[in-house]
Amino acid sequence: MLDCREDVLSFTKQLVNIESIVNTDGEKVIAQALLTLISSFPYFAENPSHVTKVQTSNDDRERYNVLAFVKGTKKESNKTIILMGHMDTVGIDDFNQLQSQACNPDDLMEALKHEILPPNIQEHLQSGDWLFGRGVLDMKSGVASHLYLLKYYSEHPEELEGNLVLVAECDEEDGSHGILSALKVLKDWKQEHGFDYIAAINADFVSPRFEGDQNRYIYKGTVGKLLPSFFITGAETHVGSCFEGLDPNLIAAELTNQISYNPELCNEAYGEVTVPPVSLKQTDLKPSYTVQTALSAYVYYNFFIYSWTPKEVLEKLKKQAEIAFDKALSLFMERYKTYSELSGEPYQPVPWRSRVLTYEEMHQQLLSEHGYVYEEHMNKFKEELLLDTSLDTRMFAARVVEEAWKWVKDKSPAIILFYSSLYSPRIEMTGETENERNLMEALDKAVADIQPAYAQPITTRNFFPYISDMSFVALSDDEESIQAVSDNNPGWGTKHYVEYQDIRDINVPVINIGPYGLDAHKKFERMEMTYSLEIVPNLTYNVIKNLLK
Repeated sequence: MLDCREDVLSFTKQLVNIESIVNTDGEKVIAQALLTLISSFPYFAENPSHVTKVQTSNDDRERYNVLAFVKGTKKESNKTIILMGHMDTVGIDDFNQLQSQACNPDDLMEALKHEILPPNIQEHLQSGDWLFGRGVLDMKSGVASHLYLLKYYSEHPEELEGNLVLVAECDEEDGSHGILSALKVLKDWKQEHGFDYIAAINADFVSPRFEGDQNRYIYKGTVGKLLPSFFITGAETHVGSCFEGLDPNLIAAELTNQISYNPELCNEAYGEVTVPPVSLKQTDLKPSYTVQTALSAYVYYNFFIYSWTPKEVLEKLKKQAEIAFDKALSLFMERYKTYSELSGEPYQPVPWRSRVLTYEEMHQQLLSEHGYVYEEHMNKFKEELLLDTSLDTRMFAARVVEEAWKWVKDKSPAIILFYSSLYSPRIEMTGETENERNLMEALDKAVADIQPAYAQPITTRNFFPYISDMSFVALSDDEESIQAVSDNNPGWGTKHYVEYQDIRDINVPVINIGPYGLDAHKKFERMEMTYSLEIVPNLTYNVIKNLLK
């Protein structure tokens, strides 16, 4: 085994010491620091064109990726493995009075000794085998592992039969501008150097799946993530005559009751099951207080998928929305009748019925009714809306739907279903291609060889369970499924756009071998050093050796 612990620990601390919170200038700082560090390795001093810092494209912020490669000399081969990991972190507000120590593990751990801590955290702090700090787990120790291997092979290219590429990307914690921009460089290198990308190895963190879980997980492929969103219109009325209208918040509440935590919306594949969707936002769109009920409401939900396509998710959620709408109307009528009996006022038949459309259906309907005039208006509206920098992609999409709704002739209550954010594609490792089979075999052999050196079980599973940049190096969806994403995202082509062809052009099977720890994105974020600094680099090293032979 490689004697790598101290080197990987040193790289980890160097990276953690740089505060690189997503969407701050820290992303620029860490990219420059990483470029300087890699450029100082003798191999890259002699081959300066083998390392580069590249600004992201189609991005509102100035930030950079760092990419580097080593060409092996053992035997001429175009086979190339991509090592990938992100440099950005979430914020440090949760550290409260310890914010100044959040990115300095040694100082932070010293300060924590004077805090009252939960017993398990206290035990880890005193053990000598856990490192605390923002980014130690997610995922700078993973980048440090890759950095160590890049340096190792730059010093021993005679051991490398093929090529090794490092991609250290920014913006993983928000919009994935980093990896989507890095694809362009990977494509250029494929053309310029003849690289044949056969596998990618990500190094994002892994954690226990449940209390008492002792497994250290390696993942083949990754979960997909969608943000299905619902624009809900009601029938406005004065609150003093509430049964003369229909409050869209009532429909929104029933929709959340129908979708959030619903096991029917868990996606099972290969014996593994996604967590169900859950609400991430629920609001009406009234700009200020009035005694009129809201004109519209807006809700969206996190939605994980393993095998379902974005098109299938729309079909399933359209049915769920129809059920929720029916329930809302039934509840409304039931309470209206009860109120009429109590008050003695006559009950009037309710004129509304369930009505659910996808954005694509509404858009096509409006095009057929209004044609060029509607299309031109919406294009101009979206261009002007881009000037409002306070709107994220989700609220931008909602405003576009709200504007399009003004053109609908039938203003009776409705639900419009759409996607309002980035789709992180699912990746299934089916073993159908030679590259997939080779990677799976190389991983199995690496685990078998390394397991005796580590006490806890190293276990492989089929889907990385968190959102990650793994999603953007391969596609399991066909073009029709991807089309459902673009056709149903109101901000597509203006506020939001992904060049999925770039992903298809790289299209490598991907696994995740990453550091092990607890409380990522929390104050007590920490990683177990023995597994993260010793086992992870050696597992990755063995996979590389097994593939490039």
